[in-house]
Amino acid sequence: MEADERILRRFARLCEIPSPTGSERAVADAVAGELREAGVAVEEDGAAGPARAGAGNLIARVPGASDRWIAFFSHLDTVPHSAPIEVELSDGVFRSRGETILGADNKAAVTVLVELALRALEQGPPPVGLELVFTVAEEDGLRGAKELDVSALRSAYGYVLDHASPIGEVITAAPTYNRIVAEFEGKEAHAGIRPEDGHSAIAAAAAAVAAMELGRLDEETTANVGVIEGGSASNIVPGRCRLEAEARSLDEGKAERTTAAMVDALTWAASEGGCDVDVDVIEMFRGYRLSWSAESVRVARAGLERCGVEPRQVATGGGSDANALLDQGFECVLLANGTEANHTPQESVAAERIVKMLEVCEAIAREAAAR
Repeated sequence: MEADERILRRFARLCEIPSPTGSERAVADAVAGELREAGVAVEEDGAAGPARAGAGNLIARVPGASDRWIAFFSHLDTVPHSAPIEVELSDGVFRSRGETILGADNKAAVTVLVELALRALEQGPPPVGLELVFTVAEEDGLRGAKELDVSALRSAYGYVLDHASPIGEVITAAPTYNRIVAEFEGKEAHAGIRPEDGHSAIAAAAAAVAAMELGRLDEETTANVGVIEGGSASNIVPGRCRLEAEARSLDEGKAERTTAAMVDALTWAASEGGCDVDVDVIEMFRGYRLSWSAESVRVARAGLERCGVEPRQVATGGGSDANALLDQGFECVLLANGTEANHTPQESVAAERIVKMLEVCEAIAREAAAR
């Protein structure tokens, strides 16, 4: 019980340390400081600059009873929030007291990994060596994980604890995600005196959106326009407009075809409206599929079963550090960690789920040793 209280106190404390993407320094220092004070070796890599983050990725290692290693991953950053986070625990559930996020995404996982290291030191060597990786800048393009040198990891495979759904879900498929940014340039004119001399960049952008197929296109594919902004005054035909959109699919070919169709709509609408358009397509991350019989998946399934949790195979429409790690050739599995409503003021996590995920990680380590 005392150890459980320690992990829960740490969770609340970490959530209240601001760490929006790009400002991870304070929470990185807090995590590294606690681990080092306990005698855990912690390194910080050089990802801060290239990842445009406030700190580098942290890699902590606890040697095990065997020469085998497995890795666990969490991220230190959160989405932006406009006010300080105040954590409250009511009826066994952590929530934000104000109109902000809680930060359980991903500090529920961060605190589990710290506790995993501390318990391994207190109880004797773990059955396998533990590599605990705390990444930065995950919330905006997985930038920290993309800069991680996976060749320096000692583990054959690992687990990312970062999916807001019930414990037991094992995510074996995630999408390719393309971001589309379009800058329309038209011609300004007085809207009340000579509107015919203008070419409206906003009208061209609106026509492009109207020509796109958006929402859920099929069970694997989605498309969205999330930002459209432009103009300077109601009496001026707008000369500029910016549009931000995205396409995602579990099928890489569908992601590319959906992206191409959206780009075609943008260029067609610009031409029809007498405007120029500059379109930039950025692959934010590449999708993946894992076999239910892959070794890393089988170890996770067995670990969950050890804890009395039925493993369930799931595909997701979101991305995580697993996308970036798998793209670099490092085998890893995304696991649900029991958080809810991430990125919103309704975000929450039950205290018992934080403790349960620690149990799951310990069981996974035992299963890895047994194989």
